[in-house]
Amino acid sequence: MKAKEFDRRFDAGEDISKSLDPSKARRRGHEQKRVNVDFPIWMIESLDREASRLGVPRQSLIKMLIARHFDKAS
Repeated sequence: MKAKEFDRRFDAGEDISKSLDPSKARRRGHEQKRVNVDFPIWMIESLDREASRLGVPRQSLIKMLIARHFDKAS
């Protein structure tokens, strides 16, 4: 189905859900890119202790800490 037809059906209130593939849905601005960061061993050990205490993986803890920093900065 072409975009104009899709828009027309949507605007007409028709059910367009069968024309969508939710497995391909992406949130704009939330794409991921892999980065490598070197940490000193003492910092990794501290991260692992805190991640264990919170019950989350190390990577999730790092993301949470960085996000919290940027939230406070803005």
